[in-house]
Amino acid sequence: MSDTPPADSPTPLAATSEAELFYLAQHPERYPAALVHAATQELQRRGLVPTETPTSARRRPSLPPALPEAPVALRLLRAVFWPTRSHWATPLLLDLNLLVFLLMVLAGVSAVHPSGAALVAWGSNYSPLTLPGQPWRLLTSCFVHSGPGHLLLNASSLLLLGTLAEPLLGGRRLLLAYLVCGVGGSLASLAWHTGGVNSVGASGSIFGLYGVQLALLLTQALPLERRERLTMLFFLLYFLVSSVAGSTDAHIDHAAHAGGLLTGLLLGGLYAAGFLRQRLQKT
Repeated sequence: MSDTPPADSPTPLAATSEAELFYLAQHPERYPAALVHAATQELQRRGLVPTETPTSARRRPSLPPALPEAPVALRLLRAVFWPTRSHWATPLLLDLNLLVFLLMVLAGVSAVHPSGAALVAWGSNYSPLTLPGQPWRLLTSCFVHSGPGHLLLNASSLLLLGTLAEPLLGGRRLLLAYLVCGVGGSLASLAWHTGGVNSVGASGSIFGLYGVQLALLLTQALPLERRERLTMLFFLLYFLVSSVAGSTDAHIDHAAHAGGLLTGLLLGGLYAAGFLRQRLQKT
């Protein structure tokens, strides 16, 4: 049976004005359902609305309750370590460095003072093995660290430089720069330490990222405003000088730092030439 009353059958709201009836029908969330239904019936009886009540179409389905927002710490960790489509290379590199260290510790390597033999077993740049037949150590050593302090220092630098560089370079160029500059730093370390070396750490790659960005900023290859370019240049030079000044430990491989920086400057020059060529083609 239809809920629509006959045209000549009065409803409880027969004496209500049209404006009041429309208001009741259009705001069902504010009034009891029975009152809204009665208003709709009266509008139908007067022929002012079709039989299919507009209120049902107007009434929106209730939304599911909003999920609670994640804690600030969790959101921060996700932003740092979770790759996204527009920012994936920096989190990926951070995750790889952390993963290697975690696997070392789980395998029984001392987290605080890993032995030289343990570092060699996990892929350090060990001169008696690297060039004679294990050149992959030039790269694997860039993901191995000699303790939590060493890892934390390099991870924080990588986070800073990657966050600055990835929006400008893109993920692929940033990843390539890390790998190429790491190899360049490892080669420089072998060349400088003629008596032998057992080197680990991402610092060659990190100094390479300094070099890449300095080359791009000094050549004005990126379409940045002058103030923005000078600000970035100031911060890069400040952190670079701070890194060099803080590297006073006798065990620090300065040759790897210098080799990575030089490789980064050269690679940054190639990137700059490519960016300038693209800009000229667009004009």
